[in-house]
Formats: sequence, C-alpha cells, structure tokens
Amino acid sequence: MTAARDEQSSTGTGARVIPIESAPSWTGSAGPDQGQGLADRLAGSLGSLLAGRAGAAAESLLGKGWEERAAAGLGFLRRRITGDYEVDEFGFDRELTEEVFLGALRPLAEKYFRIEVRGTEHLPAEGGALVVANHSGVLPLDALMTQVAIHDHTPGRRHLRMLAADLVFMLPVVGELARKAGHTLACNEDAQALLERGEVVGVWPEGFKGIGKPFSERYKLQRFGRGGFVASALRAQVPIVPCSIVGAEETYPMLGNAKTLARLLGLPYLPITPTFPWLGPLGAIPLPTKWTIQFGEPIPTDRYAPEAAEDPMLVFNLTDEVRETIQHTLYRLLVERRSVFF
Repeated sequence: MTAARDEQSSTGTGARVIPIESAPSWTGSAGPDQGQGLADRLAGSLGSLLAGRAGAAAESLLGKGWEERAAAGLGFLRRRITGDYEVDEFGFDRELTEEVFLGALRPLAEKYFRIEVRGTEHLPAEGGALVVANHSGVLPLDALMTQVAIHDHTPGRRHLRMLAADLVFMLPVVGELARKAGHTLACNEDAQALLERGEVVGVWPEGFKGIGKPFSERYKLQRFGRGGFVASALRAQVPIVPCSIVGAEETYPMLGNAKTLARLLGLPYLPITPTFPWLGPLGAIPLPTKWTIQFGEPIPTDRYAPEAAEDPMLVFNLTDEVRETIQHTLYRLLVERRSVFF
C-alpha cells in the first residue's frame, strides 16, 4: 500500500493527487439552510430526551458523562450536515479522521492486536519527519496501526500522512476514504510538500514486494529501491525515523499466490493462506497476533545541504543505513518475543 514514488513496487502512472479545494457545504438536493434546520431539529429532540426520565435511564446504562459524549456526537453530525468542516489541498479531513477512522481502528489496535508501542520519544513534537517502516501481512494493516500508534502515543496527537500506492486511489470508495484519512499518492513532490509543511509522513519502501511476500520470507526486508524517500527528506531537511513492526507478518500467513488469477483481476498478488479462500469471507479475518511497533533513533539530514539529494551515492548510503537499522531491530524484537500470540 505505501511506498516511495520511485520504488518498483508502487510506481504508477506518475499522476499527482488532484487537490480538493474545499468540502461541499451540502451534497444533497437541499441547501445549507435545510441542513441547518435538520441539525437544529435533531438538537431539540436530544434536548427533550435529556430532560426526561430517559436521561436518567441512559446515565445508569451508559455511565456519567454520556450527555457530553452525546452532545459532541450531535455537534459532529451538525457540522457534517451543514458542511462546517475543512479539508486540506490533499483531501485530508482531520475531524472525520479523528472522530470516525481512528475511532474505528483503535479497538483493533488496543484489544485485538494489543500493540505495544515503543520509542515514540524519537518522533518530533513538532515539525516534519519521515517515518520509514517495514511492510508485511498481505493487507496493509501495519500502515493503519502505525497511524493509530503515532496519533495516540505522541503528546501533540500528531497525524501520520501516509504515502500510498496508485492502486489504493483506483479502488472505488477506498480511494476517497484514503484521501480523507490523510493519505496521498506516493510521489516525491507530494512527500516533500508535506514534509516542508511540518507533517509526519509515513513511507513503506518495500511496497507490494513486502506486503505480498511468502510466509517463508517473513521479517526479511525486501529491496528498498533507489531511495526516493531519502532524497525527499534531504530536500526538506527533516529527520528520518526508522520504524520496525513485529506481529503483522503472522496475521495472514501467505502460503501461496494465485498469480494467474491475480493478473486477471489486476491485482499485484492473490494470497492463499490457511484460512483464505477455504473459509470464504471468514478467511479475511486476521489472526489475533501480538504486535510491537518500535520507533528508532532519528537519522538527521540537516547536516547535509538540500542539494545533497542529487548525490546518488549519499542517497544510497542513507537508504542502506535506514534499511539495516530496521532489519537489525526486527531481529532483536523477534528474539525478545515470547510468543506470536502473547
């Protein structure tokens, strides 16, 4: 799913993300006034509910503070109906991401995968940074879990702006949701623009080679390519933070690949796992493995001039340093791990 622009695994048409200038104020046949009226009627209905016995019953059932949560939810609904929210030029909808996307992913991270997050002190409290991670697990759950980890475990609750492969934005519904969650096409221009704006940008340089590798090659990093992500960090003068993820490899153990069918469907691979396709839709449920996400010490780039991004040997050496750091950390975490599931 995520990879630098010049990586073979996610190189596409070279198209830029089309900027989204602003969110529509109303998307139905009615106008903003009708939307505001609907929101007001909903608010009035909720107020009536809170004033009666139903309010006391709800407090005993849902606990104290439920009124504030309900009011916050209604306020969110009001803003969505009336169009009183913002998206940036890449389509990132901060409120929707915080209230809906991350809220839906958080139970998966905390209860299902029980992710242990380490080294978040290596992420800058402000300013740009490039997070580079290993990629695995058939589906890009590792990227989504890293997004939750960074938001929930940094003082400023920072958002990870992930660089995604072309295929993501070609999928109906998924592509639009990815934009709203802050993802953008994996190209050097967009990566550099986000870094220069002070964003935390995530890249998975292994791309489809990593996420679709067989289970027999688990935790063995694939080729990182020519290092376009390093060049972007050099130009923006931001640190590179290596990120090692253990646990994602075992969520969908890939025992085979139906290559012919994958080509017919236009997919980079079609996995065969112990449960898929044998159990049908149930085979898409990931195994409840225990995860660790480790952020390593940042590799500074401001000791070089921005023009150093044009030096292929320097870019290669820094790329190799990042890759080796992630690989060695993976080996160490695997030695420390007691069990795949505990």
